[in-house]
Amino acid sequence: MDVQPVALTPMERARMTPEEGYALNRDNWDGRALVHAASSDYDLDGLVGDPTRLSTVIRDDLQILRPHLPEGLRDGGDGLPRLDGLDVCHLQCHLGTDTLSLARRGGRCTGVDLSPESLRIARDVAARAGQEIRYVEANVLDAAAAVGAEVDHVHTSIGTICRVQDLATWGRQIAALLRPGGTFFFRDSHPMLNVMDDTDPEIMTPGYGYFPLPVGESFTYADGQTYTDGDAAAITQPRNAEWSHSVSEILGALIDAGLRIEHVGEHQHLPWPAHPAMTLEDEGFVLPEPWRSQVPVALSIVARREPGPTTG
Repeated sequence: MDVQPVALTPMERARMTPEEGYALNRDNWDGRALVHAASSDYDLDGLVGDPTRLSTVIRDDLQILRPHLPEGLRDGGDGLPRLDGLDVCHLQCHLGTDTLSLARRGGRCTGVDLSPESLRIARDVAARAGQEIRYVEANVLDAAAAVGAEVDHVHTSIGTICRVQDLATWGRQIAALLRPGGTFFFRDSHPMLNVMDDTDPEIMTPGYGYFPLPVGESFTYADGQTYTDGDAAAITQPRNAEWSHSVSEILGALIDAGLRIEHVGEHQHLPWPAHPAMTLEDEGFVLPEPWRSQVPVALSIVARREPGPTTG
């Protein structure tokens, strides 16, 4: 893993409707997709050419998910579980590298993303890798209708939830996608880490709000950069919109949608340096001590849809 450090621009709080924010993010990630596809960090040719290769994100996710899968899938013979026989929906899938990894573990996969350019590349990657993966262009808040089918497992992991304003609808979409007994997996940067000022490697102090913003506001920044190597000139729309979410809001959205929480984890490593003090250790980025022992950098959740109707 060789995620590139970037000079971070402080986020600003701004008046912006969710619809305006989603439009900005779609155009921004169309440009990022072109940069990421050409980068050595994603290494799409290497991923396609090695049928045994999985993304480091999915390797970590599967270790957490393992105890919540059917008993017969928990041991794939290589230290990771299998997904054989499971219909899987991967939300906010970007270039589909994690979707491909889920498919390589036996899942029958559908990927959903807001960015048409990301999906164009994801379809090409799947075709070159010889995997039948369905990709659907949709806002995650419209995912259930766009996918049009129930699945056994919904997956969303790393760098996703900050792009969603309405978590109540998000939770209902997940519940509507799941068959009774199906599982949902979530892993992302920890809300406590997201509060910290992320412009100076020498400080670890709050710089952003922890609780959700009022509807009609977002955090926004425009630095025209991304987290991989490559020519960022393709990012012609540099502005992003992000929304903060507390742990209670995330869990509450899932519970209110009728899901049962089976696992909550807090972790000390992330796949990218979300704070400039983070350094690479093994295949993840960690904070230096004493911050490493003080600030969780990732949050993981496994939830299950109970038998019976959902609230959505």
